[in-house]
Amino acid sequence: MRHAVVIGASMSGLLAAAALSRIAERVTVLDRDELPEEDVHRRGTAQSKHAHGLLARGLEVMELLLPGLTAELTARGAFGGDLQADCRWINEGRRLAPAPGDMPGLLVSRLLLEGQIRRRVAGLPGVTVIGGSQVSGLVHSGDRVTGVRLVSDETITADLVVDASGRGSRTPAWLGELGFPAPAEERVDIDLTYTTRVFRRRADDLAGDPVVIMAATREIPRAGVALAMEGDRWIVTVGGYGDDPPSDYEGFVAYTKSLPAPDIHELVASAEPIEEGRHHRTPASVRRRYERLSRFPRGLAVVGDAVCAFNPIYGQGMSVAAVEALRLGEWARRGRPARELFRSIARVVDGPWDIVVSGDLRLPGVRGRRTLKIRVINAYLERFHRAAEHDAELGRRFLRVANLLDPPSALLRPACLLRVFRGSGGGAAGAPAVNV
Repeated sequence: MRHAVVIGASMSGLLAAAALSRIAERVTVLDRDELPEEDVHRRGTAQSKHAHGLLARGLEVMELLLPGLTAELTARGAFGGDLQADCRWINEGRRLAPAPGDMPGLLVSRLLLEGQIRRRVAGLPGVTVIGGSQVSGLVHSGDRVTGVRLVSDETITADLVVDASGRGSRTPAWLGELGFPAPAEERVDIDLTYTTRVFRRRADDLAGDPVVIMAATREIPRAGVALAMEGDRWIVTVGGYGDDPPSDYEGFVAYTKSLPAPDIHELVASAEPIEEGRHHRTPASVRRRYERLSRFPRGLAVVGDAVCAFNPIYGQGMSVAAVEALRLGEWARRGRPARELFRSIARVVDGPWDIVVSGDLRLPGVRGRRTLKIRVINAYLERFHRAAEHDAELGRRFLRVANLLDPPSALLRPACLLRVFRGSGGGAAGAPAVNV
């Protein structure tokens, strides 16, 4: 392949470029924002102002695409830890049993992570990252996309165009202009609003634990996350479904008191705020079913949030984008039809999508069809989390699924089912774990 063009220089686009750089002579990444040298917020990445989770599988793939990235981030202030031993995972108001595990994590702000990845990608042989270049449409010849047209009317030719432009992707409309059908869309309306504040971090905060991840419950449809990050800071994001968390300090602290467990409130009630609060609203989780299309133009691919935009409270987006980039590179190397890429991406998305949709449909304010399968799985997971409060092995298995290392079906294996029903049934909540 001589030339690939990637639309969008956020995480998905940059990782796609890293994967394609291994097989293309040239890769050009285009973004409508000017791309500053410093790690600062920009218009096209509003999410950078809020907490971001980097899951174990995401870190693993990023290191594979950009060897040495973890060490570079650590040198700039990021720091690692054990995802089970060092993190407070709170589901159904219960903390997952902590124990030394085999899943390394990395705590790093979205700004530093994206900035360092952009520097690394821009330094790859044959890769050019260009800001201030907005794509207005696709150039094509027959059923093949041959490049992109910019708002300036300049055209750039390419053997492959990759749309990594995020939730606002225009590919569905562009397909119509080329005479191809748009993908079917699945949507779960969540009406999620969350607020983020940054605080000074002290060594003894949360007894030294650097992470709190707290899921919403049916009774309390509010969630929160507190992540330590470089610069001795906490980034704390709290949100609710059909809710509006205050951004002022006093209101923010009062809101945290209503979360399903007290950990985040105990942190922020005595912490020093160092930035103003910021709001963000996500109306829906959206999945575009490109894998179901019978016709699709050659020379075009779609990845990241442009395919599936998850509820961000679950922290899966960056890690899913990393795995998709890996699949994109494998597909481009083989030169296969687009449907094979989309089927491969669908297999990546299926597990995280099921987790998000099932989890959100537990909550009374979320609109969507609650199938018998979803109701049964949610009832089982409530029982699972009761058992996992005291059974570290169940905690480990849950975290492998949450971190995209194992599929959700791993929680339904016979050995896992036995531990759950022995550890959470009619016996005492603190019954000892059963070794299976």
